[in-house]
Amino acid sequence: MTPTAETARIVLLGAGHAHLLAIPRIRRALPKATIQFVDPSEVATYSGMLPGVLAGHYALREATIDLAAYAARHGVTVIRARAVGVGAQEVRLAGNAGGDRIGFDLLSLDIGSHSGMPEIDGFDRHAVPVKPLDGFMRRMGALPTVGPRPLRVAVIGGGVAGVEIALALVHRQGAEVCMFESGPGIARAVCPATASRLTRALERAGVRVIANARVIRITPDGVCQDDGSQIAADVVIGAAGARAHGWLAADLPVDAQGFVVVDPDLQVQGRRGVFAAGDCAAMVHAPRPKAGVFAVRQAPVLAHNLIASVRGAPLQSFQPQKDYLKLVSLGARLAVAEWRGITVQGRWVWWLKDRIDTRFMAGLHR
Repeated sequence: MTPTAETARIVLLGAGHAHLLAIPRIRRALPKATIQFVDPSEVATYSGMLPGVLAGHYALREATIDLAAYAARHGVTVIRARAVGVGAQEVRLAGNAGGDRIGFDLLSLDIGSHSGMPEIDGFDRHAVPVKPLDGFMRRMGALPTVGPRPLRVAVIGGGVAGVEIALALVHRQGAEVCMFESGPGIARAVCPATASRLTRALERAGVRVIANARVIRITPDGVCQDDGSQIAADVVIGAAGARAHGWLAADLPVDAQGFVVVDPDLQVQGRRGVFAAGDCAAMVHAPRPKAGVFAVRQAPVLAHNLIASVRGAPLQSFQPQKDYLKLVSLGARLAVAEWRGITVQGRWVWWLKDRIDTRFMAGLHR
């Protein structure tokens, strides 16, 4: 039976940016539809403010959304569970006391990515992946801020996220940080001028960068490389890019990295009525790096297409911009901005980033 505006069952898997921004639009347009919002966490943590939390500029509560309260404000049912599979018209769940399957007429995935590195021996037991963000912040919050000696931190991954985390921990805790980058240099996703600024910031902070690193093992005492060298660390952080959740490939079409392949309308290829957005989606029509800005821009299109699918109206296409403003925190209230190859740095850039981030969060609390 074709769902109507009164009978439609919409399931939203994951508390990513696209879903959080789409929910109010969907509820206003379909006030009687059943909307179920599924995520294993109690809160959604905003990645843009995570370095500021680590640096001590924000309290954790300023960078999180209480999912139960958010769902209640918008008349949505929240289910605390982790998805493990997608059937023809049902989602299989783990960790849900109310049952292990829920049916849907329309489904959307915005479950993000993870930073686990199962290929490194001991990573699961002894390292802290940056994603999922709520788990990362819980474990980082348990670290001592003072002690008889500086906290020794190893960061695996020299991308922008790794740089921001390293500088934040030096600023807040006076940590001794060693960064391991598999490539010849850091921050390959930004232009050379921005990478140079970030390299200088790491040097000023005393962060040791090991390029062309090959980490093979994590132990309770630190990091082991393939050349036999060992670096002592009290905590090892995994920040080496986005990884797809393994269960997706069993039920949905995925790209070479395991992310769900979507058409321009954000509908999963070959799965009518199933959509995906954010990091978990692979836009093969317009490949882009994994960045929150695209999820934010996808939200209006995703909301429109879920509503249109119920109403039998035409779907819209999402065409991502070719470039976007990149803002990188430098630990202190200082940041670097990059736009179309132009890079600037200063306290005013941090102020701009702070204004963008706090306004974004304020909007979600309404």
